[in-house]
Amino acid sequence: MYKILIADDEMIERMVLRKRLLENFGDRCEVIVAENGREVLKYYDEKKPDLMILDIQMPGVSGLEAAEQIRRAGGNCDIIFLTAFNEFDYAKKAISVHAFEYLLKPCDDKELILSVEEAMRNKNVSDPGSDEGNQLNDNTIVIHQNTAEAFLSYIEANYGKELTVQTMAEHFSYSEVYFCRLFKQHFGESFISFLTNIRIKKAIELLQTTGLSVKDIGRLVGYEDSNYFTKVFRRVTKCSPSEYKEKILKE
Repeated sequence: MYKILIADDEMIERMVLRKRLLENFGDRCEVIVAENGREVLKYYDEKKPDLMILDIQMPGVSGLEAAEQIRRAGGNCDIIFLTAFNEFDYAKKAISVHAFEYLLKPCDDKELILSVEEAMRNKNVSDPGSDEGNQLNDNTIVIHQNTAEAFLSYIEANYGKELTVQTMAEHFSYSEVYFCRLFKQHFGESFISFLTNIRIKKAIELLQTTGLSVKDIGRLVGYEDSNYFTKVFRRVTKCSPSEYKEKILKE
C-alpha cells in the first residue's frame, strides 16, 4: 500500500486535502495526517511514507525544516511542497531538499492529483541508466527566445523522454523552486500538469493519424508503463486510449 503523509497547520486544509486523496486513490494508498513539522518527523519514523505533501510554513517546526531533517537522516521519499506565492523567497532554502513538486495555494485539484499520480509512478520506475535513447535533446533552445518559448521548445523536443522538475531546472540553470515559479507565471499551471497535457495531446494526435498500438503510442509520448498511460489518459479525457481509438474508427 502506497503511503502518503500530509501536513498542514490548518485543520480545514488538512481535511480537504485528505478527502481529495482518498476520493482519487483510496483503494491504493494510506493517508496519514499531521498538523505540524514535529508530527511529520514522528510519523515519518513510524510509518515510512512514500510521499509527503507538506505546507512549507507551519508553526514550531516548519514543513521545510522537517524535510531537511529527514533528508539529512537519509530519507528518500518524494516531497510535494504546498506554498503561497509570496513565500517563494523563503522556499529557496528548499533547494537541497530536492522536492518532487512545488504547488501554489490554493492548490488546483487537477495539478495535485496529477502530481501524486506521477510520484506514484516515479516510485516504481527503474533507473533508465545511460541509454542513449533516454538522453534529453540539448540543442533545441534558440539563444534569443524568451523564457516561455525556451521552456515550451525544450518540452516539445523531449516530452517522450524522462522529464522532471529537477532535469528542467538543471538544464536551464535555475533552482527547482525558481523554475517552478517561472513556469507557473508563464503557463498558469504546474510543470507536471502542463507536461501531462502535452503528452496526452500528442497521444490523441497519434491515435487519430496512425495505426500504432496503444502501448507503442504510450511509449512515444513518455509512458513506458501502458497501464499508467491508460490511467493518465482517462483522467485527462474521461475515456481510455482504446475507447478513444474505437470512437475514431466508428466516425
